[in-house]
Amino acid sequence: MTTIRREVLTLPAAPLGPDNPLPPLRPLDEAHRIDDRDRADLPRDMARQVDYEPLRSLLPVQVRDGYDRERAPRGLDALVIENDRLRATVLPGLGGRIASLRHKPTDRELLYVNPVLQPANFALNGAWFSGGIEWNIGATGHTTLSCSPVHAARVPAPDGGEMLRLWEWERLRDLPFQVDLWLPDGSDFLYVGVRVRNPHERPVPTYWWSNIAVPEDRRVLAPADEAWHFGYERRLRRVPVPEYDGVDRTYPLNSTYAADYFYEVPDDRRRWIAAFDEDGHGLVQTSTDLLRGRKLFVWGTGPGGRRWQEWLTEPGTGGYCEIQAGLVRTQLEHVKLEAESELSWLEAYGPLDAAPDGDWHTVLRRAEDRLEAALPRADVDAAYDAWRPCADTEPGERLATGSGWGALEVLRAGWKLPGTPFDEDTLGEPQRPWLHLLRTGSLPEPEHHEPPGGTLVARPWRDMLETTAATPLAEYHLGVAQWHGDDRAQAVRSWERGLQSAADRWPLLRCLAVADQQDGHRERAADRYAEAFDDLCARRADPAAEGDAGWAAVTAALGREAIGALLAVGRTADARTVWERLDPATRARGRFRLTEGELLAAEGRHEEARAVFDENFEVADLREGADSIGLLWARLDDAPLPARYDFRMWPGGE
Repeated sequence: MTTIRREVLTLPAAPLGPDNPLPPLRPLDEAHRIDDRDRADLPRDMARQVDYEPLRSLLPVQVRDGYDRERAPRGLDALVIENDRLRATVLPGLGGRIASLRHKPTDRELLYVNPVLQPANFALNGAWFSGGIEWNIGATGHTTLSCSPVHAARVPAPDGGEMLRLWEWERLRDLPFQVDLWLPDGSDFLYVGVRVRNPHERPVPTYWWSNIAVPEDRRVLAPADEAWHFGYERRLRRVPVPEYDGVDRTYPLNSTYAADYFYEVPDDRRRWIAAFDEDGHGLVQTSTDLLRGRKLFVWGTGPGGRRWQEWLTEPGTGGYCEIQAGLVRTQLEHVKLEAESELSWLEAYGPLDAAPDGDWHTVLRRAEDRLEAALPRADVDAAYDAWRPCADTEPGERLATGSGWGALEVLRAGWKLPGTPFDEDTLGEPQRPWLHLLRTGSLPEPEHHEPPGGTLVARPWRDMLETTAATPLAEYHLGVAQWHGDDRAQAVRSWERGLQSAADRWPLLRCLAVADQQDGHRERAADRYAEAFDDLCARRADPAAEGDAGWAAVTAALGREAIGALLAVGRTADARTVWERLDPATRARGRFRLTEGELLAAEGRHEEARAVFDENFEVADLREGADSIGLLWARLDDAPLPARYDFRMWPGGE
């Protein structure tokens, strides 16, 4: 029989650190956007879904960039679901990631298991880590829940055994979702039932991709003769499968640069994707037909791809690729989820043996026959039908607790969400001011001049902010909500009104500085940033703020933005003044060593800027696809970019 138990998984792990306290007002620096030259050739449904409600902002989520690369052994809470054939290890504190899936009769690990927990800047909101199976909901990219806790509980399974339910509230689109995991007795396959609900009275865009990390020395099979190739140069092209540009791309190590291959699976074909080693052993993922898309992501063998692989784990531990499954053809698209409706499907993961080498269609047919013998397509549909009535079953023993945001939304709207309770006892400190607004109509003032915290930006919360007392704090939050709603002129007016009577001016000044930057008023933005940083430093002089991690985080975040704004208009002396007022511990961080190099270069001190590179700094939150290190190096030295700084992910990338 299936069992579910708690365990502690100990790994070398880097701490997540505090979130960035500044609201993310700028548009996303998104690598997954299509070059306009390719739009005309897209199928009509794909073009429509590419243009449907792409994410413009991370709000209300905050950026998670406080982590570093100093790893130490750390115990991670894990939930293990196991039968006599399979053992799955789940991390409820890290998005419900399946960290390991082991086939017990053969003692084979079916996934790529990362031996470390190293956050890196790949999620929509920053911190993400590689390995295992992750559940991506929200918008194009890795979910903002990558390094966040989710709720977990025992639930009766369709066969009478136990099922592990994971659920949370996805904040970018304000949607509740659940992931139900169970192992039928004697089954070689882990079943995963997924449901995404829209409780709103309006359509909402949604997105889902299940990402499965497997060792990269594999051949990846999916039932397709064509794929949509997307690289970091942002071109989307239809290419043949398996061979493209004279190379068989179904072997991940045959590609030089990082790329996505979104397979064009015919409508009448079974949905599946698999990865096999040279001996024909592998992992297969299959699903009911609603989960249409299948994808291969490769890092490539170029220096940038190899460097990223080392960056995300330990050198010498082997690389990985990802096989993925999603709601639509590509990850560039979003799906319309109609008002008061839901989407649900079933996935299955398990071992499969099939010879991977040879003629493409012969290999596919052989693998598909093996899959049908191991897990008939009809059985997957029947398992979905059996699970669907269980999706509303109320959870039993609680095994982990997620955030309180779902509880706050349920309190506000009075929604009934059978199977995924968002109980009031999950409300915490982040929800406290908003609960006060909901119940009393007013926002409580923060104590000791502390940073204002996150803003809720959905229309019902914005309406409440518009009718509450117009305090500087309320005007600040209202302006953020208006900015998110693309009412930017009104946002600026709200921030300017708040500034007239604010004791703490820096949050409002910083918002106005961002607005100035977006409107091309760079000199005024620099002035406001300088004034905001001065005001923040005056507030930090309060003894109550000394040693507070939140103050350290906001000083670092605002200082970094201020230096960038000042350098953009050539005010190097003012940028140097900000730099010198940062804490020594902040200046020692890799991100700020890069900032120091940029500052030195702007001051004309090129030798000193070049010397920063000799100190082997590491920018822990270097963004996927970023080229800032290479651009600075090119200003300082004609030599090739040193390998340790080479994160270039496409031909000709700087």
